[in-house]
Amino acid sequence: WDVASGRELRALTQPRKAMEVVAFSPDGHTVVSGSEDNTLTLWDAASGRELRTLTGHSGSIRSAAFSPDGRTLASVSRDATLKVWDVASGRELRTLTGPSQDVGPLVAFSPDGRILVSTRGDGRLILWDVASGQVLRTLRGHTFNILAVAFSPDSLTLLSGASDYELKLWDVASGRELRALMLKGRPEAFYASAIAFSPDGRTLVAGRDKTLKLWDAVS
Repeated sequence: WDVASGRELRALTQPRKAMEVVAFSPDGHTVVSGSEDNTLTLWDAASGRELRTLTGHSGSIRSAAFSPDGRTLASVSRDATLKVWDVASGRELRTLTGPSQDVGPLVAFSPDGRILVSTRGDGRLILWDVASGQVLRTLRGHTFNILAVAFSPDSLTLLSGASDYELKLWDVASGRELRALMLKGRPEAFYASAIAFSPDGRTLVAGRDKTLKLWDAVS
């Protein structure tokens, strides 16, 4: 769609099963879609042409994210695996495996491109080193499934929101929980399904249903 006019520019279609996930590359030139048929498809955004199909998962795609430089793609599937791909060739670089095969539905790159975060169904977050594929640390604190994650612009802090009605800030280097911004039982508590940092990293926003809440990230 054209953002200014709301006009449809083109439709990207494929004869396979329904698309469940879409994301733009950072430069806006490429779109990735993840489908129920266990594949990811890379598209040229300008022409709508299908560039290549990435195969390797054995379950439908739950989440996909480009690295900040657009050269790498990470994907999570219902086969409980997290895979990293080379965008230019479509080649699978590695499958990330940690102490458990229980990989949740979310994945995100840090803005510096050095770290991946994935989630687990039990509320844990896993930080991965992108270069080596090794687990850096596991963040424990949430008691239910994670609904949203976001890195601060400087990649030093991670924000997570879960269905336990808690929004948590974490120190990426140590894995230490810095603070909980919403606690179950407070009158204003709600669980956030969408979260983000402002570009300067000083403000947090969380949304659910008809409500948006903002916090001072510094204090």
